[in-house]
Amino acid sequence: METTIFIIGILLIITGYIGSIIPAIPGPPTAYLALIILLFINEYHIQLSENNYFVLISLGIATILITILDFYLPVWGTKKFGGTPSGTKGSTIGLIIAILLTVLTTGFGVFLLVLGPFIGAYLGEKISGNPNEIALKSALGSFLGFISGTLMKLVMVTVITLYFATLFF
Repeated sequence: METTIFIIGILLIITGYIGSIIPAIPGPPTAYLALIILLFINEYHIQLSENNYFVLISLGIATILITILDFYLPVWGTKKFGGTPSGTKGSTIGLIIAILLTVLTTGFGVFLLVLGPFIGAYLGEKISGNPNEIALKSALGSFLGFISGTLMKLVMVTVITLYFATLFF
């Protein structure tokens, strides 16, 4: 049973890393589940001290905050760089199209996921009649917001991975 729990935990962490890059999968919450399953192993449940419970709760709160913030960062980036609602909508549509194309292609997935929001924000601004300068700034803001969210999620999943390893070993 212990080996099964460990394998499930590792699979959840791997899925968490994938989900940190692919927006359709909630990366940090999936990886956090690996910590939760350790509570079901009696041997580890006994070893968990008050300090460990504090860390688990803190990581859970951080996971929730990062997940919420990740949805907001591309919008914030677009607005911060002077984008309009058209750029925000375009960025969202670009991301959805990038996800769909990633499923249909191989090898270019990460490329598409990075470029999709950028191109979508740019086209959204251009379609609404905004000049090239505003469209490029909006696209850059969306891109930076997306990259910031992705990096935050990767760091969070790495912290969860390290804590999982600490608890298990």
